Amino acid sequence: MKTKQVVVTPYDEAWKQNFKEIETEIKAALGKLALGIEHVGSTAVPGLSAKPIIDIDVVIAGKEQLPEVIKRLAAIGYEYEGDLGIPGREAFRYEGKEHLRKHHLYVCPENSPELKRHIAFRDYLRAHPAAVREYSRIKEEGAALYPRDIDRYIEHKSPFINKIYQEIMEKQE
Repeated sequence: MKTKQVVVTPYDEAWKQNFKEIETEIKAALGKLALGIEHVGSTAVPGLSAKPIIDIDVVIAGKEQLPEVIKRLAAIGYEYEGDLGIPGREAFRYEGKEHLRKHHLYVCPENSPELKRHIAFRDYLRAHPAAVREYSRIKEEGAALYPRDIDRYIEHKSPFINKIYQEIMEKQE
């Protein structure tokens, strides 16, 4: 689901509930196959401006579970798209889920480096209010500069993201 219009809005408390609604539907379909369902991305960080799209990582034990996960998600309207060039993160698209907030759904094995990156970035921002303010400013600026160019928007915010990942890596050493 490629974003055509880049719209960044101030943080909305409703995003927590929006995530819960999606999580409930996915849990019902996957049962114990889902070791966890993580709210990641900007909507998961209180106070952070974001595109109002919920990013979700479903955690599974390993790739062996993927065929059954694909089957069960298909039964509730999700179509498997593959990893879209990002190993360790399987993407799903959907249509006809107007009862839920727009969202991106990914399935990741529990040892996936991409899953670990998503959680580390989210948790870093949750713990650093000054970084939230700066990232909000950068995202709002990027949306204003590139309202119809998601690639340029992403390029605009990439230096900040890379700086945070660098800080995270330095703390882990």
